[in-house]
Amino acid sequence: MGTRAIDCLGLTFLFHSQNPENPVILSTLPSIIGFVFNQTDIAPLIDHTLLAPTATRSQIRQLCLDAVQFGFGAVCVNGVWVLEASRMLAEADVKICSVVGFPLGASSTAAKRAEAEAAVADGAVEIDMVMDLGGLESEDDERVRADVAAVADAVAARNGLLKVILETALLDDDDVVRACRIAVEGGAHFVKTSTGFGPGGATVHAVQLMRKTVGPEIGVKASGGIRTFEDALAMLEAGANRLGTSQGIAIVGGAET
Repeated sequence: MGTRAIDCLGLTFLFHSQNPENPVILSTLPSIIGFVFNQTDIAPLIDHTLLAPTATRSQIRQLCLDAVQFGFGAVCVNGVWVLEASRMLAEADVKICSVVGFPLGASSTAAKRAEAEAAVADGAVEIDMVMDLGGLESEDDERVRADVAAVADAVAARNGLLKVILETALLDDDDVVRACRIAVEGGAHFVKTSTGFGPGGATVHAVQLMRKTVGPEIGVKASGGIRTFEDALAMLEAGANRLGTSQGIAIVGGAET
């Protein structure tokens, strides 16, 4: 993986340049603390998300229309809806993200890899996989690392980007640090706080710890419980450079929650 930096909005943005025609913001240098964001600045950093098991075709289509209207960076959907989203967004500047091993992370590595391969074949360019949390708790770091690497290989075959969900509400600080390091060693481009289906969502503390651990060249995605512009700003100031939320329209000021 290569990277390149450009200046934008008074910040230096570091890009994932494996696919130079479709770069992806990885991180900002220096810290965004002190930078005055408005709702329009935040929109491209939002993964507009609908992962409910009961999501319908009409809801997925509306999600895609909303993403185009409000300028969100990506939509995040379950694998069964990737092809639908790909068709809807074929001419739009909105990326498609899907989830793997979701929401428990307890699928076999072979199943996760197959799920990732299917999603990228259907049009996903970003994959959010749930870490093998049982392996992490068992201190089987090599199993966890190999699990990430297998999905990373599948995603790289299509010049995609991989985010690894740590489910930080289940981990103590030492485990968050270890999980971040394993994810990066396995080939992750981002580490992500939460599925939104666990016991808690993103916290300022968790995001700060993740950013401190991975440094400036790996992305940090905050997800879970981000409902307002103030929530979003707090996560960005803590070190996140991507936000996963189902409340993107409210965050950018287009509607009330």
